[in-house]
Amino acid sequence: MVPSVPLKPAVFLDRDGVLNLDVGYPHLEEHLILTPGAAEAVRQLNQSGFFTVIVTNQSGVARGLFDLATMEAFNARLVRRLAEQGAMIDAVYACPYHDTAVDPRWRHPDHPERKPNPGMILRAAAEHDLDLTRSLMIGDRESDMEAARRAGVRGFLFEGPNLNEFVGGLAIG
Repeated sequence: MVPSVPLKPAVFLDRDGVLNLDVGYPHLEEHLILTPGAAEAVRQLNQSGFFTVIVTNQSGVARGLFDLATMEAFNARLVRRLAEQGAMIDAVYACPYHDTAVDPRWRHPDHPERKPNPGMILRAAAEHDLDLTRSLMIGDRESDMEAARRAGVRGFLFEGPNLNEFVGGLAIG
């Protein structure tokens, strides 16, 4: 008999407005401005044993403001910038779909991964053996909180200004 692998708790982090400042569809290198305390907060979550996952709606792709490769490059740059400060992101999930997409490849009336739907959270949980009952979501919009609720995850609404202070004040144990 093969022993089962224990499920890991995770923290799901929205990107724009939580890890980096939301400058309106950030996608260029000069748009990457970390939220105050972002790297420290992710380090704190790493040290607390959380698997860290970015879950981000990226309708800028659907709206034709930038392409998928540009979005992926920005996400990779964010992960690298955090890693340079000792803050490790374990996985990134991004949903480029939107109901009014200019490109029909990205048009969907209600994509299961577009928050407030829980698809990105549920896919991450399945792919990484995550325990949703011990996990949490930090987002800056009600759609993040709704996705958390639908996935069975505790949601915490971040309204600024310092992510590390916010995480330090959460009951996450």
